[in-house]
Amino acid sequence: MEGMSGPYVVRGSVSLPEAELVWRFSRSSGPGGQHVNTTDTQVEVRFDLAATEALPEVWKRRALERLGGRLVDGVLSVRASEHRSQWRNREAAAVRLAALLAEATAPPPKPRRPTRIPRGINERRLREKKQRSETKRGRSGRGWQ
Repeated sequence: MEGMSGPYVVRGSVSLPEAELVWRFSRSSGPGGQHVNTTDTQVEVRFDLAATEALPEVWKRRALERLGGRLVDGVLSVRASEHRSQWRNREAAAVRLAALLAEATAPPPKPRRPTRIPRGINERRLREKKQRSETKRGRSGRGWQ
């Protein structure tokens, strides 16, 4: 991740232009005492996913589909207010945005192919079950008169 003026790198090869990120700052709740009342430390970064040209079309479609519940009019917004400094909150918001996009644009996992249990293993399991039941049946007191 480069400085605040350059593009952000997402998943190594995708970079989001700084011009497409909209930053908003507001007063944050939480720790900070009187300092909180005077500085705008809460950061909200908005990224227009629907209109961006920075992502390949396939990734964009995938991200729009997967992040559907989080989007408002095709815009993804991430908020950070856990740090006392605006700079650290900007970093946190950028990292969170990058992680969200990386997860949303990742290719779908390969479908799971169920494995076949070898016949020998199945037969051995049944043989051991039979043996165990014989052992337990032998413990009952029947036939001892």
